[in-house]
Amino acid sequence: MFQRIKSNFKKIQNKALLLLFSVLSPPAFADLPTVEDPSRGQGSGIFETMKNYAYDAGIFIGLLIATIGFLGVAWHGIAVFSEVQNGKKKWSDFGAVVAVGVILIVVVIWLLSKAADIL
Repeated sequence: MFQRIKSNFKKIQNKALLLLFSVLSPPAFADLPTVEDPSRGQGSGIFETMKNYAYDAGIFIGLLIATIGFLGVAWHGIAVFSEVQNGKKKWSDFGAVVAVGVILIVVVIWLLSKAADIL
């Protein structure tokens, strides 16, 4: 019984010390980082600045699309490789998946670079 009371007292003492230190310690304020200018610069007005930020957002979305495409091709290639190892498919199937995947990735990157030139 005495051990339990001693244990509870220790827990209360620790919480009280934590509360005391949190109240007495000075607050720590960190400066937030400044907002980066868009890649095309600030522009001459708010409309042009927002247009430049939208351009950067479009480039970012394009990179996400290319990343998802790359991961999809890699995932499918790994699945076909696994099926080749299990004897369900042939090596020619795996080669076809790799060739089409490479062409797909090249076309996606080419289209995204063309889209970036249009903006």
